[in-house]
Amino acid sequence: MEHNKETANPYAWFIVALLWVVAFLNYLDRILITSMRDPIVADFKLSDAQFGLLTSVFLWSYGILSPFGGFFADKYSRKKVIVFSVMVWSAVTLWTGFATSFPEMLIARLVMGLSEACYIPAALALITDYHRGRTRSLATGLHMSGLYAGLALGGIGGYIAELWGWREGFHVFGIVGIVYSFILLRVLKDYKIEHVDTKEIVPQALDINIRGALKNLFSEASFYILLFYFAVLGVVNWLVYGWLPTFLKEHFHLDLGEAGISATGYIQIGSFIGVIAGGVLADRWTRKNNRGRLYMLIIGFTLGAPFLFLMASTSVFSIAIFAMLIFGLARGFNDANLMPILRQVADDRYIATGYGFLNFLSTIIGGLMVYVGGALKDAQVDLSIIYQASAVLLLVASWTLFAIKIKKDSIRDA
Repeated sequence: MEHNKETANPYAWFIVALLWVVAFLNYLDRILITSMRDPIVADFKLSDAQFGLLTSVFLWSYGILSPFGGFFADKYSRKKVIVFSVMVWSAVTLWTGFATSFPEMLIARLVMGLSEACYIPAALALITDYHRGRTRSLATGLHMSGLYAGLALGGIGGYIAELWGWREGFHVFGIVGIVYSFILLRVLKDYKIEHVDTKEIVPQALDINIRGALKNLFSEASFYILLFYFAVLGVVNWLVYGWLPTFLKEHFHLDLGEAGISATGYIQIGSFIGVIAGGVLADRWTRKNNRGRLYMLIIGFTLGAPFLFLMASTSVFSIAIFAMLIFGLARGFNDANLMPILRQVADDRYIATGYGFLNFLSTIIGGLMVYVGGALKDAQVDLSIIYQASAVLLLVASWTLFAIKIKKDSIRDA
């Protein structure tokens, strides 16, 4: 089957399966640290602000390099960028387990951010290269479910820390990632298209340059709306990733392992359901209405943001569980459709670069908020107030998406 047909061929789905494992490792490796807070704080005698800084440094370095990682994927090779990213961040994960001081932990987290920054823009661009029209949101959503699985299992870090010590998890998952990077090197393939004039099969990107990318992306008013929305999303997501285990432990009197699993597990269950349902429904809706994917995203957080507020407000753990499930469902709607929406806003030549800029703003601001969350907690400001404010901001940001002007999918349904 030719690649330029809209119906995805078997290898296109194999790409999703290969990268699902990478997505799993990507988020598991970065989030392990949050569920191991207590033993790491005790080992290095850290304040809450210092512990928050471990995540903030990761996010700042991740954000700064994201546009460049995306540009390299557009300009040269999605495959090479992905393999390089997996190999380096896995080696850093292994190194983290051997760190002997707080400054060394900071350096390890900084390098992990630099290496992980290259993955998501390249991976989502590669998946949406292979999947067009009727399978694009579903394929994107299935890949994103790997992130959820990584986040959910990342919560097991609390149990690992209790049983074997906090270092063992970093050792094991670092080695697994290094081995898998060599598998990817052998079996992952860049998408290629047939040149119109010569019929020669060539790589998709031919005339990519940074000046053209900047001019193209930042001439679109809709791209600025996506930047604002992504920034707010980064604030909310990283306050959840960075501080929810601590919030649940303190507010509902859970032990370390239970708080870690609860903070990641319930939201990820909801997100997994949402990313599949949101992908299928958005693909179908877009066949009839070109704004279908956009509407799915708006509906998601119009429903989900109030439940985040509820989670932060209730004193009943069962209600908090239900609220986390619904918030996760909404986030799944979002994650299945963000890259496909970007494909309807920006030039296809600069998709990975565009997503890199979105990641840049999201993670820089998200990283700042993780640190601010720790500083506010040191100042006796309750985390529930911080979550309530972020829920209101997310609701408002999702409604700004109505102003986005989108183009048709690059390949329409047959």
